[in-house]
Amino acid sequence: MNGLTILGTGSYTPPFALTNKMLETIVDTDSEWIKLRTGILSRAIAAESETTLSMATAAAQKALDGLDRSKIGAVIAATITPDYLTPSLSCLLQRDLGLPTDIAAIDINCACSGFVMAMKTAHTLLADMPGRTALIIGAEMLSRVTDYTDRATCVLFGDGAGAAVIRRDAAGTFASDCGAVGNAELLSCRAQYLCNNPFMPRPRDAEPGAIAMNGQEVFRFAIETCSESVKRTLTRACAEVDSVNHFIFHQANRRIIDGIVRKLGITPEKCVINIENHGNTSSATCAVALDDLFRSGKVNAGNRIVMAAFGGGLTYASAYFTQSEEIKYND
Repeated sequence: MNGLTILGTGSYTPPFALTNKMLETIVDTDSEWIKLRTGILSRAIAAESETTLSMATAAAQKALDGLDRSKIGAVIAATITPDYLTPSLSCLLQRDLGLPTDIAAIDINCACSGFVMAMKTAHTLLADMPGRTALIIGAEMLSRVTDYTDRATCVLFGDGAGAAVIRRDAAGTFASDCGAVGNAELLSCRAQYLCNNPFMPRPRDAEPGAIAMNGQEVFRFAIETCSESVKRTLTRACAEVDSVNHFIFHQANRRIIDGIVRKLGITPEKCVINIENHGNTSSATCAVALDDLFRSGKVNAGNRIVMAAFGGGLTYASAYFTQSEEIKYND
């Protein structure tokens, strides 16, 4: 069974919207400039009472609605902003969702590529779990690690979570591509530790971690790398660009998405675009966009879907799958 199909999807974004106009009051920026350069009008920001776990749980509950939780064989959570170093987000989700204890619970740190990598990982794990399914989640609270005095990055990032339940399927095809180019200079977020060892001096660079990015270099990397990755995935799937019904790209910047679309010759209407009111939510972007796509009613049985993302690491990943059935949502 080489194929993969989606059984359910869900997403959650906090109700508070941080608008471009609001950002004008704290940094030297302009609402129209942000929209022109990024395609973003607002981004959701979590309340003090919310956590990465609470957002991931809300998204997962929707994805699991009407499905048999006893069939879950793996829960894979993609995040760079977990609430704990340990236990992992996936372990806490197993507990809070009442999932079986004989499952693989794995966290993935691939930044924005995380949800696509979670799908690839789940597809591989399910090969050894006949009859079982996997819950995959992308969840981020990037407001925790955003420097709101840095106008180059604070306009980009938001909070949110998305989830999907998948199974391997004899019908259809699954193909993927992924890679890494180790680089801590272009896009990074330093870990935060106490550094309180009384026998060692405090490291000079032990400052609170925040996202740092070389936007121009990341822009070039994103368009070139995502385009080539999608080409390799389509080749492995023995598929052509024109045969794909829906494309989901990481929602980092509207100009990046447009660049990939032009480079691959994709019909723009086939692309899911939700960056305007979500911003860049890292590993959650593809997950939330997937939920938006399925709940739009545009996905039919037999549709071919491509997802692709790039992120800190630097990492990249793309996946192709055929959806074998339509999903009926209760809400």
